[in-house]
Amino acid sequence: MILHTGSKSKSYKAAGVDVTAGYRAVELMKSHVQRTKIPGVLSEIGGFGGLFKPDLTGMKEPVFVSGTDGVGTKLKLAFLMDKHDTIGIDCVAMCVNDIICTGAMPLFFLDYLAVGRNIPKRVAEIVGGVADGCEMAGCALIGGETAEMPGFYAENEYDIAGFSVGIADREKLLDPKNVKDGYALIGIASSGLHSNGYSLARKVLDIDGKNVRIYARELGASIGEALLTPTKIYVKAILALLKAVRAASISNITGGGFYENIPRALPEGFGVKIERARLEIPPIFEIIQKAGDIPWCDMFATFNMGTGMCVVVPPEEAATAIKSLHASGEKAAVIGEVKRGVEGVLVL
Repeated sequence: MILHTGSKSKSYKAAGVDVTAGYRAVELMKSHVQRTKIPGVLSEIGGFGGLFKPDLTGMKEPVFVSGTDGVGTKLKLAFLMDKHDTIGIDCVAMCVNDIICTGAMPLFFLDYLAVGRNIPKRVAEIVGGVADGCEMAGCALIGGETAEMPGFYAENEYDIAGFSVGIADREKLLDPKNVKDGYALIGIASSGLHSNGYSLARKVLDIDGKNVRIYARELGASIGEALLTPTKIYVKAILALLKAVRAASISNITGGGFYENIPRALPEGFGVKIERARLEIPPIFEIIQKAGDIPWCDMFATFNMGTGMCVVVPPEEAATAIKSLHASGEKAAVIGEVKRGVEGVLVL
């Protein structure tokens, strides 16, 4: 005879998995999930799937656009600083900032969190950051998964990844094929490293539990605090921009820096010339470059160098585009020009 004892398992807990802690974590995160609820959400947290009904009003040919990503070794900074309430913003940003490059509006987000040990308060802090990111992007957090994996992750470590789905009318999708010779390249300021290049940054700065807290006067914060600055989410600013101008394409400056990402927003046979004097490079990048004596070409091939996103627009609409971005609270400027026959990205 099998005796019913509820969902608790002493044997599983002895093996390192505390299911009751998981239930507590879910209760703590419910309020965070609730504040991201937007029209279209049909389900509550706790089901086997998240339900969303998109509003297709006025769309001739709706297209779903999806994106997925994680946070990478930036997580090491969260562990060292024991600060977990912003890393979820990074996870959302890395997905929705890609989606917005197509001109699509993010609808919903789901996260996957794997932990060495389920500490409900910490899990709730992480998910709270995810909810913050969703609010910034105007999308809903409709589900996720928390997996306790003792022996696979260290007790106080975790990994997080997620994915988002957006929607756009097919005729309004941005296409690099629409870029023409002489178009302006507008750079929108980043908030720092965002979530890329941390393996190199950690190596050259010799990050550990002690020097991560060293105060840097030029940063107005400790090295760790500066490196943990969450990734900027550009969704609302870009959606407003797309109503103001005829943007041809957009590039999210993530892994691979300028040289990898900007060409993805250009048609074959085109490149860009960027004037370095027009770039505002934040002090954190100068600190990293000097600490590792890193060639500037490697810096631009690894980091965003203070430019988190680039928008390609007709030159006659550049001023309107910048005005729109400023109205959304973003720092932006023309940093270069698209040129036919130029190979890749030239930083002059």
